[in-house]
Amino acid sequence: MARIGPLAPPYEPEVAERLEAMMPPGAPPLLLFRTFVRNLPMTTAMGPWGGYELSKRLSLSMRDREILIDRTCARCGCEYEWGVHVAFFAERVGLTREQVTSLTHGDSSDECWKDERDRVLISAADALHDTAHVDDALWLRLAAILTEPELLDLLMLCGWYHAISFTANGAELQLEDGVPRFADARG
Repeated sequence: MARIGPLAPPYEPEVAERLEAMMPPGAPPLLLFRTFVRNLPMTTAMGPWGGYELSKRLSLSMRDREILIDRTCARCGCEYEWGVHVAFFAERVGLTREQVTSLTHGDSSDECWKDERDRVLISAADALHDTAHVDDALWLRLAAILTEPELLDLLMLCGWYHAISFTANGAELQLEDGVPRFADARG
């Protein structure tokens, strides 16, 4: 049982408008968003930033973004947000089953990661999760393949998904129907 229950329809007009703005056309609102709207001013304030993080304006590619989000959520133990992103984006960005398993239960040295860019993104997500810092050696690896805007987006994206993970985990959100579970990603 969620500690903060998601709102159920019918929604007040302002809540319905906010939920509609947070989802693709015609898609029902996620439990996370239905929970967020319990604090409508907070949800309204989050909208532009969350929209940026998932938009084409983000300097990172969609694949980079999803590697970082999936890894960050997995490391935070946030099965809810990890499952939503794996369900909606993993196939779209070309993540193989082995790579999803590695993002969830492995590390950047797993054989499924052939590309240095993928490996260094995973290492960055791990370093930020473990120490809230990127050491000089890892920074040099990142700076060799990412632009300054991409570096800044990487740092903020990982931090944003820590916040999302903290909220989903702290509120003990129930998992969305039909999305994968951590156990589904076992090798």
